[in-house]
Amino acid sequence: MNSGALNRLQHEKSPYLLQHAANPVDWHPWGEEAFSRAKAEDKPVFLSVGYSTCHWCHVMAHESFEDEETASLLNGAFVCVKVDREERPDIDGVYMRVCQIMTGGGGWPLTIVMTPERRPFFAATYIPKESRWGRKGLVELIPRIVELWRTERERIEAEAAGTLSVLQQSVSGRGETPGEELLSEAFGELRDQYDEEFGGFGDAPKFPMPHQLLFLLRYGQRSGEGEAVRMAERTLRAMRRGGIFDQLGYGLHRYSTDRKWLVPHFEKMLYDQALFALAATEAFRPGIGEEHGRTAREVMEYVLRDLRASDGGFYAAEDADSEGEEGRYYLWEMEEIRRILGPQDTRFAMEMFGLRDGGNFIDPVTGKRTGSNILSIASGGEGDVCAGTLISAGEKTRQLEEVRRRLLAARNARIRPMRDEKVLADWNGLMIAALARASWVLGEPSYYAAARAAADFVLSRMKTPEGRLLHRWCGGEAAVTGNLDDYSFMIWGLMELYEAGFDTADLQNAIGFQRILSDRFGDPEGGFFFTPDDGEELPIRLKESHDGAVPSGNAVTLMNLIRMGRMTGDSRFEQEAARLLSAFAESVRRLPSAHAQWLVALEMLASPSCEVVIAGRPEAADTLELISVARRCRRPQAVLLLRPDTEKMPEIAKVVPFTREMRTIDGRAAAYVCRNFSCRRPVTAPEDLAAILAGEGGCESAD
Repeated sequence: MNSGALNRLQHEKSPYLLQHAANPVDWHPWGEEAFSRAKAEDKPVFLSVGYSTCHWCHVMAHESFEDEETASLLNGAFVCVKVDREERPDIDGVYMRVCQIMTGGGGWPLTIVMTPERRPFFAATYIPKESRWGRKGLVELIPRIVELWRTERERIEAEAAGTLSVLQQSVSGRGETPGEELLSEAFGELRDQYDEEFGGFGDAPKFPMPHQLLFLLRYGQRSGEGEAVRMAERTLRAMRRGGIFDQLGYGLHRYSTDRKWLVPHFEKMLYDQALFALAATEAFRPGIGEEHGRTAREVMEYVLRDLRASDGGFYAAEDADSEGEEGRYYLWEMEEIRRILGPQDTRFAMEMFGLRDGGNFIDPVTGKRTGSNILSIASGGEGDVCAGTLISAGEKTRQLEEVRRRLLAARNARIRPMRDEKVLADWNGLMIAALARASWVLGEPSYYAAARAAADFVLSRMKTPEGRLLHRWCGGEAAVTGNLDDYSFMIWGLMELYEAGFDTADLQNAIGFQRILSDRFGDPEGGFFFTPDDGEELPIRLKESHDGAVPSGNAVTLMNLIRMGRMTGDSRFEQEAARLLSAFAESVRRLPSAHAQWLVALEMLASPSCEVVIAGRPEAADTLELISVARRCRRPQAVLLLRPDTEKMPEIAKVVPFTREMRTIDGRAAAYVCRNFSCRRPVTAPEDLAAILAGEGGCESAD
């Protein structure tokens, strides 16, 4: 391919693919054209999978894919295919599993060499151009692969078939439904992995994994195990105060390269913001966990300011790199800080943010200090950073905000990292869930409005005429068949949205998507495949149980089914939940701590159900007061429904038949508290509802 020419990626919508449209590598998008050409020319396929905000993807692109010499080798030896892993998680999921089987690890960029029949025989992650760091370089590898293809085709084909055979083995392991002992065992595993000094689990690198924190919070609350709550809250606090959190513009970076949460990989992903905000909101308690409420608000501020499209959807991510360097946008030289702040505020900033004249930022590749600083809240936290000084807490807060404002204004003048303006249904579902829950927990109606707008965006622009979800919207076009996570995460978001605003259409849409999921994704052996039965044929159809950076789609579906069954009174949902749990029981039992979202669902099953139905005029003061009291039922297994008394047969009564006869009493709003679908006598006084909720085993009062 001639330098300066655009390759076949020029017609794609994905920002990641467009980043590679001017490469001298003759890239194809994934599709039949590439594999037909490979077969006709008897060449293997070189598959490169990455995403737009991935630092090491940028490094490999600059070293090799933009290099004429390397591109010439690639073009001569292979048919080259580029895939955006965020746009095509189905392809990425299959070949990442291949990489893990063949190499024992994985990550991005993902490099696979396969036959024209899509059977892989070589796997790696980042590959340098020239051999270094114990890694073979592309210029050395390519001729060796070509020679193997020419002389050992039979062995290659056999090994590829063997890899797929291993991959075909189901990850599900049917067994008896786990009991509460598994929850205790999982807590023990996490306690053993817990980093007592810095919070989090294990050694470097450290990933946020908020779904583990969500499990610990719920397990601790129900069981009375204070250590579980302490571990979760300490980890939330450590991340918020570390360099992994953007101390100026807010938002969470992808992960920390060190134990202390100081040095991150700087990309910001929408799903991390959503899950971190959900965990922080869960930890919030009025008068007790105010710090966690502030954390959730800061994350929302970042998302609503920097990741929200003008028409309501949420963009996927912001890049780690700017001006060709990872983290450049976020790092500071002391000279610049002194110029912006002056001597007095500089001293304060150094003390508050742990800044050093020689820099505190250690390059994760070289292990050397760069002379730059990453901002974090200094050891000891905001509460005692200025201990021993004459600065009051209030004055310190004001000074901190002023310093933050001035530094942020200066940073805003820099060249920002690239924003990936894809809207993904699954990640938007998580963000909708986080915003909807935070709207009533934190008392922020604007969060509900944002969640409403995002849901409307997905429902109006990312569905087929038949009502099925599409995975990606970008550049005015929705495309790519929806996967398990798209449905399960959107169902989660819609159910949270219903409980925040009581729009019955949200619950109806959630039920409709669950029916599609059951019909098109279900495995007769149990569980749900990642792709539908009429989706693109890949070497295998994945069906997985473990959590990754996002929770398992099967686990979220389990949680959804339990909750949907309790909200509607339809036992078919809970029966389906039982079959799903049984299908993966042994997988979960083998390594409970890797299945945190399953544990969250098991926590729901371990607790008595609690349904609260408020009957009344939606905007009336007595109705709103009962809703407010009901929301102080902090146990997460509880569900809350509103039966409007403004019409004889409201929509909710059609969807949830057990609410049909629940009416106001003598013109006053009434609350019906049900347990295992057996309901107590209704009450109209808020104090009576509070007493019932405090006394029910499935609920507790916030007072």
